[in-house]
Amino acid sequence: MKDKILQVAIKAIGESGLERTIDLGPEWFSRWREEDPQLEFANGAINGSVRLEKHGRDILVRGRVQGRLHLACSRCLEDFDAPVEGDFDLLLVPGPQPVRGEIEELSAPDLDVDYYSGEVLDLEAILREQIILLVPLKPLCTEDCQGICPRCGAVLNLEACSC
Repeated sequence: MKDKILQVAIKAIGESGLERTIDLGPEWFSRWREEDPQLEFANGAINGSVRLEKHGRDILVRGRVQGRLHLACSRCLEDFDAPVEGDFDLLLVPGPQPVRGEIEELSAPDLDVDYYSGEVLDLEAILREQIILLVPLKPLCTEDCQGICPRCGAVLNLEACSC
C-alpha cells in the first residue's frame, strides 16, 4: 500500500504552496524491492522535504533528500552504507506530451520537466527517480578499496592473496 503522504491531491496545493516532510525507511525500500527485484541497492533510510507550488496549471516540485543507501562496492563487492544527499527542482506540466513521430533531441531544460495527469500527484515516483539519480555510477566502500584478486578471489581489503 502506498504511503498517503506521498499521494497529494492537486486541489490541496494552496496559493502559498504545500510542504511535505519525507521519511522513507526499510519498509518503503522493501516494497520498492518487491516491485523492482533488479534494484541496485538493498535498503536505505532517506528523509527530507518536498515543496509543491502551483503556477497556473503547472506545478513546481522542489525537494531535498538526504540519508543513506545500502550499496555493493564496485571493486570488492562488499556491502556498505553510502551517505547521499541532493536537492532537486522539477516542473510538472499537464500531459501526456504529444507524440510527433520524429526524433527530437532533449535540451538541458527539458530534463527538468515532467508530465502529470489526473487529480493526484504521485510523489513516490518522483522520489524514486531522485534517489536513483543519487546512486553513484561506481559505488566504492572506500576511496582506496583494493578490490578482489582476479586469480584467487581474495578480498584484498581483508586479506593478502596467496597468488
